[in-house]
Amino acid sequence: MTGIASQLNRQEAVGIGLRLAATGLFAAMTLCVRLASFEAPVGQIVFFRAAVALVPIVLYLVWRGQFPEGLKTGNPGGHIKRNLFGCAATFFSFVSLAYLPLALAAALGFLAPLLVVPFAVLFLSERPGAVIVVAALAGFAGVAIMLLPAFEGPALDGGTVIGVAAGLAMAATTAGAKIQIKALTMTDPPGTIAFYFAVVCSVVSLLTWPFGWATPSPSALAYLVGAGLLGGLAHIAMNEAVARAPVSTLAPFEYTAMIWALAFDLLVFGLLPAPISLAGAFVIVAAAAVVAFGDRIFAALRPGERPAS
Repeated sequence: MTGIASQLNRQEAVGIGLRLAATGLFAAMTLCVRLASFEAPVGQIVFFRAAVALVPIVLYLVWRGQFPEGLKTGNPGGHIKRNLFGCAATFFSFVSLAYLPLALAAALGFLAPLLVVPFAVLFLSERPGAVIVVAALAGFAGVAIMLLPAFEGPALDGGTVIGVAAGLAMAATTAGAKIQIKALTMTDPPGTIAFYFAVVCSVVSLLTWPFGWATPSPSALAYLVGAGLLGGLAHIAMNEAVARAPVSTLAPFEYTAMIWALAFDLLVFGLLPAPISLAGAFVIVAAAAVVAFGDRIFAALRPGERPAS
C-alpha cells in the first residue's frame, strides 16, 4: 500500500509540474501574440496560432496511438459549438492582448468562472451561496477599477476600453467553450478536441485574409510561428497533467499565470500597469479564486466538517 501511495504522489507531482509548464507555455504564447500584434492583424495571428499548433498536436496524437483512429467522434455537433465559442474567445483574447498589458489581459481571463455565476442563476435556476455572489460582484467591481485610468486626463483612452471590452467578451465566450469541452470529454479524448479546435479555428481565421494580412518581418514571423508551437505544446502539457493528477489539485496553479504576465510586462516591455489597474486585476483574480475554491476553504475552516471532494 505504501508503494502505491508513493507512486500516486509521484504521479501527482509530475502532474503539477506539467500544469506549471502549461501555464508558462501559455504565458509565452501570449507574449508572442502581443509582439506579433505590432505588425500583424488579429485574424492572421489567430490563423498562425491554430494552424501551426496542429504540428505538435498531431505528433502528440501519433505518440499516443490515437492518429488517425482517435479523430473519430460521435458528437460532431458538440465540436461545432465548442469550436464556435473557442474561435470567438481566441479572437477576443488576441484583441485584448493587442491593447492591454499582459497582466491586465491575463486578469480578465479569470472572469470566466465569475460569469458562470449569473449564467447559472438565469439559465439553470441555481442559487449560489452569499460568499460566491459577493465574490462574483467583487470580480466585476475589479473590472471597473481597472478601467479608471482610461477615464483620467483630458482624453479618453480608447485603447484600454477596447481591450477591456474584448477581454469581457473573451471571458464570456470562454465560459461557453468550457461548458462544451466538459461535455465533449465524456465521449472524446482531449487530443481529439484540441485537434478539431485547431482545424476549425484555422479555417475560420483564414477567412480574414481578403481583409488584409501583413507581410511580416522575420521577427514577426518568428512570433507568429512561436505562438502556434507554444500554444500546441501548452495543450499537450495540460492534457498530460490532467491524466496524472485530479483537476482540483491542479486548479490553483493556474493562477501562476499572473506571475508570468507581470514578469513579461516588466522584463520585455519595461512597464507595469497603473497601480489602480493592477489593484483591480488582483481583485478579479482573488474573486475567481474564492469562486473556484471557496466551498473547500470554508468547509475546511469549520470544525468537524470535511470539504466536498
